Amino acid sequence: MSPATDAAAAFREVHGRAPAGVWSAPGRVNLIGEHTDYNDGFVLPFALPHRLAAAAAPRRDGKLVVATLGDDGQLQHSGPLDIASLEPRSIGGWAAYAAGVAWVLREQGHTGGADLVIAGDVPSGAGLSSSHALECAVSLALLGVAGVELGDGAPGTPSRPEIARWVQRSENDFVGAPTGLLDQTASLCCEDACVLFLDVRSGEMEQVPFPLAETGVRVLIMDTRTKHSHAEGGYGERRRGTERAAELLGVKALRDVSVDGLDEALARLPEDLVPLVRHVVTENQRVLDVVDLLRDGKLTEIGPYLDASHVSMRDDYRISTAELDLAVDSARSAGALGARMTGGGFGGSAIALVREADLDTVRDAVENAYDRAGWRRPRMFTAVPSRGAGRDEI
Repeated sequence: MSPATDAAAAFREVHGRAPAGVWSAPGRVNLIGEHTDYNDGFVLPFALPHRLAAAAAPRRDGKLVVATLGDDGQLQHSGPLDIASLEPRSIGGWAAYAAGVAWVLREQGHTGGADLVIAGDVPSGAGLSSSHALECAVSLALLGVAGVELGDGAPGTPSRPEIARWVQRSENDFVGAPTGLLDQTASLCCEDACVLFLDVRSGEMEQVPFPLAETGVRVLIMDTRTKHSHAEGGYGERRRGTERAAELLGVKALRDVSVDGLDEALARLPEDLVPLVRHVVTENQRVLDVVDLLRDGKLTEIGPYLDASHVSMRDDYRISTAELDLAVDSARSAGALGARMTGGGFGGSAIALVREADLDTVRDAVENAYDRAGWRRPRMFTAVPSRGAGRDEI
């Protein structure tokens, strides 16, 4: 069954009635452009076929009642939570993500209560944005049961980019995780068979064709099964470092430092900030270069940029791990066109661009490398660019 079907069935089990509707949102993979989003830069994600779904029905008492269907088939319950009384950092655990969305929607004038049941198949803790998929699905579900239609951002019709900013605020201010805007925008705005070229500063988007099947290439996801947390890890430290560097350089954000001006900028910075700035500036340029190649139909030529991105994250931004490095290095040695870690770092997943004919060879090489290291094998699967968040037919 699909996550939407699972959520609807679980809703009937919990509440004894059908939901008013089911809304779902995908996880995402970032092809390239890591830790550039909170520096007003460029990113290039695509939505996974894996989704989190929220079955929902309105309540008249202003309460939020949430249940989540776990991988073991067991339901975890939270609530009822009084939406009018929600305050930042007042709720812990997974329920904080749903509550944070209700809190930020309350500030936008959408205060209706709801029963929610959530189910999905986005791997958690894998750097594939399961938390943002949950938040985006919940945001559409709460708006949907409140009768709010998506639109162009005119009063009463919020646009998808606007909802992405609301979701970002719920995670930054309510949950306490200093994430950028990449994940929410990808989950809400991506389209089938495309990567989303997003200029975070301007909000401009371009759906760039990413014809994997026609090119005979696959994107292999390698979930190292090592957990990470943006709220507790080094993500916030890196973000504060780049903000400090921008202030010292007298620019609004590191987006304003060009590759041509990089050496001059680095000479003006304390030693501890140099590698952070070098990564962000060169990563922005790598995104632009990859987009140019994809526009020209040269998908198979983007591999070296993925490789360079990983080296930059490993050596300059220092967010990789031994598990991620082994997955990347063994995939490349076995014939991958390019490979890199993806997501916030400190665990999670890596990706490899692999010719279909080499897929089994690359998989075997990664598994054998992990066996030799004495580590649990990574979970591996191929992914194609998929649709963004929306209402599901059930």
